[in-house]
Amino acid sequence: MSGPSNAPSAGGNTRRVAILSDSETATGYRLAGAEVIEATPETAVAELERMITENRYGLVAVDSGLIVDPITATARVMRGRDLPILLPIPSLRDAFSTETVDAKAYMGKLVRDTIGFDIKL
Repeated sequence: MSGPSNAPSAGGNTRRVAILSDSETATGYRLAGAEVIEATPETAVAELERMITENRYGLVAVDSGLIVDPITATARVMRGRDLPILLPIPSLRDAFSTETVDAKAYMGKLVRDTIGFDIKL
């Protein structure tokens, strides 16, 4: 028996893009037109493993509030697979929680890391 197949499921060569997120953040992603799979911190790893083994997704963005390091968390299931690409994304809950020292600084760092310089409004 060979290893896991990277061939897409029925329906051609099209791979889907999805976001694994908590229920509070999911609404915003859906309003933007994204496919969202909701999970809790307790169910997130199992849900991500299911998404990986379905072979339907080319990219899965994973809310870091659910799984801090999705690549390490799913290393066993991803062994021998090239897809999906797992993209950790910052949790909005973490960015705007009362425990965050400075939400403005957090968002500034995200912008700086993304485009390489600061923007002042």
